[in-house]
Parts: sequence; structure tokens; C-alpha cells
Amino acid sequence: MRSPDPAPLPTALREHLADPSLAVLWRECRTRLEKNRLEPRGAFDVDLDETGADRLGDLLRAPLRAGPVRVHLSRLDEALRASAARRGLLAVVVELVGPVVDRSAARERRAAERAGTWAALDEATARAGLATAAWLPAWREDLRRTGLLTRLPPDDVAPLVAAATRVLAALPLGGDDLPREARDLGALASSATGDAHALDDGRPLAALVLRGVAAAHGQAPPESPADRRRLWAAVGVAADAVSGTVLTWGLRPPGDNAWSASLRARADLGLVTHLTVQELGSPAAAGATPARPGAVVSVCENPQVLQAAARADAAGPVVCTSGNPSAAGWLLLDRLVEGGADVRYHGDLDWPGVAIAGRVLARGARPWRLSAEDYTAAVAAQDGGGLPLAGAPVRTPWDERLSAAMRRRGVAVHEEAVLALLLDDL
Repeated sequence: MRSPDPAPLPTALREHLADPSLAVLWRECRTRLEKNRLEPRGAFDVDLDETGADRLGDLLRAPLRAGPVRVHLSRLDEALRASAARRGLLAVVVELVGPVVDRSAARERRAAERAGTWAALDEATARAGLATAAWLPAWREDLRRTGLLTRLPPDDVAPLVAAATRVLAALPLGGDDLPREARDLGALASSATGDAHALDDGRPLAALVLRGVAAAHGQAPPESPADRRRLWAAVGVAADAVSGTVLTWGLRPPGDNAWSASLRARADLGLVTHLTVQELGSPAAAGATPARPGAVVSVCENPQVLQAAARADAAGPVVCTSGNPSAAGWLLLDRLVEGGADVRYHGDLDWPGVAIAGRVLARGARPWRLSAEDYTAAVAAQDGGGLPLAGAPVRTPWDERLSAAMRRRGVAVHEEAVLALLLDDL
């Protein structure tokens, strides 16, 4: 049962002790008590004017002079208990100055909470089978640096990291085994936590998971909604059905339904079309083949290539993934391959670019100017003007010589540098 609050100090005594001339005394007492685990130990010197010295001398029953005065906390505590206050130094300081905090205990409590936080994360990652994941140290360091976990109420940490590691364990963080159909974000959240909105923007769980995805992909943590959508797409998750798009130009589906006819009409008008998951999955597009079987569909990574193709009125259809394909991009690529189109892919020849190429080619596309010879010729054409390669090297299984040549030359070749060659192919 909570102890009753002590009665206020007698009015006359309170006025005596609360005189401004003693304010510096009580503030220093609070500082010392907070450092001493609330115990009246030690001593300090304080400068008092004549009024302050007289008032403190009356309390201690000893004459004091103005100027530096040596104050022993234990003696002051005894004097207060023997006075009309009938209570010790701590209680008097609380009434005169305000709350007094045991700072040593507070530090120990925070240290214990931090240790519990990291222990909970270790336990959760082990239970989820992620204890040896290569990206785990980077994720932990990011969480330490940002204080994302230590700012949370301690009781919230264990269930949150358990949910985060369950989600991360369910995601294809290697990037090479993306599901054929994008997973819905709400369904993923519901399966992991029972709350379909647990991974919504702004929720702590979403921030934890996306920082793990970023660490696994060697990327910076997301800063904008677009960054977050791209990270979800990188692991085959559709944050929603309308914001992520795939760019197309000249795409002419052969079907006689209204959706196919509308895309042919836009192609005839020379218009670039943004396709969404919502559109590709709609009844209007259901069963439609995006391109004729055998038709060559050129897929690029950079929108500059598609824009240049549109300006040049190139003959063949062009699809642009705008970096790593969004959920809409994967859906369209799968539809094209499954429909029998001859899908060829070109992207930046840097380490992130060839990683994307590997994922796209694994879905059934073929390489387009992605050989070691193409890279070597492009480097020579740049005449020393290319940017240095950054990041960890990536295998190029469609041509192992390409990765070896890139490691040897150490120069990136972005799509803009070979734009003329790509347009000639179209």
C-alpha cells in the first residue's frame, strides 16, 4: 500500500527555509542526493550571504559567517529531523525544490532495459532462423545507431522484434526466389501479427522490417514513401495496388477485349503507359496476353531508354522497370514470358544493376547486350569517363566472364552510355 504523503512543513519553518538566500543550498543538496542514491552523505561548500548564513546557522544551532560555508549532508539531515520539520533532508528538498531522482538507479535501470532489448532481439532472430544471416550485423548496428528499439517502452520490445523477425524470415531476402505473384502487404502483416495494418507506413513494425530488408540488400534505410515501396517490391510485396507502376511504350496486346484495344490505341498515339498491379490484375486485363507470342519485347532499367525509344518512334515495344521491378513490373514480365513473348533485358552494368539483371533473367528473359564483350567495348568507348564500381561484386551466371571483366576493370557502364546502341537494336 502506498505510504501517505507527509504533512506540509509548518508554515513558519517553511518560510524560514524557503528564503531566496538558501535557494542555492537546497539546489546543491538535490544534486548531491541524486548522485548519492538519495542518501545524505558527503559535504560541499556553498557561498551564502549574511541572511542565508544566519538562517542555516539557526537550523544547525551554530553561528555561521557569510561567504563559503562547508555543509555536511548528514549533519543537515540530523538537524532537520530534530527541528519542527520532523523529517530528513530528502523529504525537505522534495518539498522545497521538487522531485529528486536516484540517477544511479535510473542509469542501471536503463542499462538493464538496453541489455534486455538486445537479448530479446538475439532470441527472436535465433527463433526465426536468422541468427547467421549475413545482413544481421548491419541491421543490429542500424538499430543501435538510430535508437529505434531503445526508444520504445520496454514491454513493447520483445513482441515487436518477434513479429519483425517472423516477417523477415518469410521474405525472400536473397532476391533470387521472388514469388511469381506479388504478396499483398496487408495479408503479410495479418499472417505474421494478426493485424492487417501492422506493416502500414508509420508503424514501428514496418520501420523495423524495412530496415532489415534494406540491410539485406545493402541499401540505405528508406526515407520516403517511394523508397519504402521500392524495398517492399524488392522482396515481392505490393505495398498497394496502385502506386507502384511499370512503364511501357508501344505495347500492343493481340486480344480483342477492351483493355487490349485501349493499349493498342495508346501505342498508336505514341503514348507512354503506366501499368499498375490493380490494372494488370483487373477483370478487364484477365486472360489477356500483353504481346503476341514470339514478339520481341525489350526491357530496360532506366526510364531514359524508354523515353528515347518513344522520341525515336522505335518499332518494338519497350518496358522499363525503373530500377528493381515493382510488383507491377514483375507481374507484367511474368505475363509476357508466360504468353510466349521473346523478352530481352538490359540494365546498368554496375553491381546493383547486374543483381537486378540476374533476377529478371531468372524469370525467363534473355540477356540483351549483357556479355563480357559488350561491357569491355562500352568501357573502352567511355575513354576513362566511367564511374568506379561500388559495392560487393555479384555473379553473372549468364556470362561468368562479365563479372570477372567488371572486377578487373572496376568501371560502371550505365544505360545512358550505350543508349545509341540500344536504340539501334529497337
